Amino acid sequence: PGLVVHWPDSSRRTAAVSTTRPTVAVLREQGVNSQHEMAAAFIAAGFDAVDVHMSDIEQGRVSLASFQAMAACGGFSFGDVLGAGGGWARSILEVPALRDAFSAWFERADVLTLGVCNGCQLLARLAPIIPGAEGWPTFTGNRAAQFEARLSMVEVTGSGPWLAGMAGSRLPIVTSHAEGRAVFAGGDLDRCDDSGRIAMRYITNSGDTATRYPANPNGSPRGVAALTSADGRVLVSMPHPERVARTVQHSWHPPEWGEAGPWLRLFRNARVALG
Repeated sequence: PGLVVHWPDSSRRTAAVSTTRPTVAVLREQGVNSQHEMAAAFIAAGFDAVDVHMSDIEQGRVSLASFQAMAACGGFSFGDVLGAGGGWARSILEVPALRDAFSAWFERADVLTLGVCNGCQLLARLAPIIPGAEGWPTFTGNRAAQFEARLSMVEVTGSGPWLAGMAGSRLPIVTSHAEGRAVFAGGDLDRCDDSGRIAMRYITNSGDTATRYPANPNGSPRGVAALTSADGRVLVSMPHPERVARTVQHSWHPPEWGEAGPWLRLFRNARVALG
């Protein structure tokens, strides 16, 4: 009762795209476990998805230069031993060849990057080499001090290539993390908020920003659930849009939604942006 599910008509429409399928690197590391759902969402949106393990890049079997998009997937890289995403980030930042490869990727203006859950934590720690990611938070233990796996409500508040036409949407999404609380350095929360880089907020069933558990599953200030880089080409999200890209993955949905859930629009937006 009182559940608000709002999907503006504009978020249903997708511009025409070419018939060429861009390639997305579905990136994973030891302990990552969400690569299959991520690949399925991108394939449904018109991509060719390629499974890329970090060792493939490090050993030269795969080059990021051959991709148009990259998605860092969720899970528990290195068992979160060095903190959420910490080991994964250090494996990049402390290996010159990998740091150079990822720095070159983020400098490109013709690619899109998505980080979800553990991938969000990874990219937050890579913020020093991501243009326009100044002021991003790091992610630490949920305020409830336990793993949270539930459907949460979020409102899309950002824009850019990933979220075009979705602003104002209020939708259920999967949360599944133990360390999802956004922690900002002094003044950075206001800077990200004022610049429009907060892309999603947890909300209550009545549509208000969620500041209390369980509507806010981790205790993030102002309900922060996702952020973008300054140009919107990099999106980091603690909740999992790829796990609710199909309507059958929802606990309930209006029958008129058909097969495609509203979160598939995020992946289709990326397809449109890449032409």
